[in-house]
Amino acid sequence: MSEPAAPTPGDAVADVVIVGSGVVGALIAEQLAAAGWSVLVLEAGPRLARATVVENWRNIGFERRLGNDFQGLYPQSAHATAPLYYPPNDYVTLSGPDGASYKQGYIKAVGGTTWHWAASCWRHLPVDFRMASTYGVGRDWPISYDDLEPFYIRAEEAMGVAGPHDPALQSPPERSRPYLADSIPWGHGDTVVASVVNPHGYRLVPIPQARMVQPWRGRPACCGNNNCQPICPIGAMYNAVHTVEAAERKGARFLADSVVYRIDTDGNNRVTGVHWYDRDNVSHRAQGKAFVLACNALENARLLLIAANAQNPRGIANSSDQVGRNMMDHSGFHCTFLADRPIWLGRGPAQSSCMVGPRDGAFRSAYSANKIILNNISRLAAATDQALKLGLVGDALDAEIRRRAAFGLDLSISLEPLPDPDNRLTLSPTRRDGLGLPCPDIRYEVGSYARKGYDKACEQLRHIGSLFNAEEFAITTTLNANNHMMGSTIMGADRRNSVVDGDCRAHDHANLWLPGGGAMPSASVVNSTLSMAALGLKAADAIARALEHA
Repeated sequence: MSEPAAPTPGDAVADVVIVGSGVVGALIAEQLAAAGWSVLVLEAGPRLARATVVENWRNIGFERRLGNDFQGLYPQSAHATAPLYYPPNDYVTLSGPDGASYKQGYIKAVGGTTWHWAASCWRHLPVDFRMASTYGVGRDWPISYDDLEPFYIRAEEAMGVAGPHDPALQSPPERSRPYLADSIPWGHGDTVVASVVNPHGYRLVPIPQARMVQPWRGRPACCGNNNCQPICPIGAMYNAVHTVEAAERKGARFLADSVVYRIDTDGNNRVTGVHWYDRDNVSHRAQGKAFVLACNALENARLLLIAANAQNPRGIANSSDQVGRNMMDHSGFHCTFLADRPIWLGRGPAQSSCMVGPRDGAFRSAYSANKIILNNISRLAAATDQALKLGLVGDALDAEIRRRAAFGLDLSISLEPLPDPDNRLTLSPTRRDGLGLPCPDIRYEVGSYARKGYDKACEQLRHIGSLFNAEEFAITTTLNANNHMMGSTIMGADRRNSVVDGDCRAHDHANLWLPGGGAMPSASVVNSTLSMAALGLKAADAIARALEHA
């Protein structure tokens, strides 16, 4: 690789410089641009066209479709390396007792991984903010549910979230306003499964989703294509690209293929600029008054460590030595079986209902909560693979595929991790990415808290299976990642054991904010995106106040 050109000071100037254009960075950019501040957003990956991705999905092979290759259809930059499964790469090296359980998949592109998410928009429970004081495990947040609730409302509006109007179906029911629209209607499978499991306390309820059955802010109504993962073909599902475009209309500037690698600080340890490489390996510098790192928890930590300088030898924002520590994800597994009645999964969004009965209780002092999603992705591919392995042909093959597609059930279970400083991201001493920057190494252990939760969840699953007189009942024993990265720049009131405060402002740098999953001190068991978005909007308010008083 040729050496990049020397940096040119003052290549760009903005009031606010944001690194990362996923949901957090895009929401902050739109809010601050609407308030009249000049905003520059630097995105490491390319700008994608939905039609190209849809066509790639149509043409993907059966094996990769069966294996849920949700990344390979997204064009990637050679410079902005991301972890890939097909073909696999060594961008992230995993170690520790459960390293394989932290095998993440995400997209580096304008809009980030909301290109292929399930659009589930759960809130934390109020008690999730008080895990240490309530259950004696984990950490407390320096803010409460009530502090974040107004920003949950704003995030739901910005993303167009529909959810149940009936408080009995909400998790949690503590809301200052109803959802914008009622839930996406359930398919046959959701209704049948709820009728069986709910009398036993499992509480299958609608999943709040960033899609609606009517148009919303230029997005069409959901038409139930059922391939939200890996791509919503019509753009009904929220994607941060929708917010990127709104921010651009308000004056924000987005630069794709711009890989940030260096952060400058002054004598007061304020950030004065960031440097990035463009697609031609030319280095540029952006100056600003306020700076935001809005990458995912893995990439934020990696950048902060790469950007270590003489004043911050352990890394930017890392006087506490907590950057890269407390890495979390919702370790997951699956339960599959054939029911004694037709379920017919595959109508509507990929995920529409979830069992939240095991989400909270006094047991959390001893073991992990869980949530059990009725995975609504069509069973046709799995049914075909299973029927072929039976050696069937002709009419017998056709009948068996139909039977398995109709009667097959897939439950996706998530467990609750606790923050552990030994679950840590460090920089590889030998491996480099396409620009010659250090690749990340991650050491990970699920821990006994989640392992005990797995054992309890298996008891619940066996009971659920018995309610359906299950055949071919199976529970996976290997825990998988869910791509809900949290904890690497953890939030706290004490700067000695945390990286950011309750507004996601870095303790070490008065004009640097690190909002998103990395700041979250507890994981709950629900998807983290809505909480990340709410933290981003809360940070945006803090940034605006700081700019007004600068």
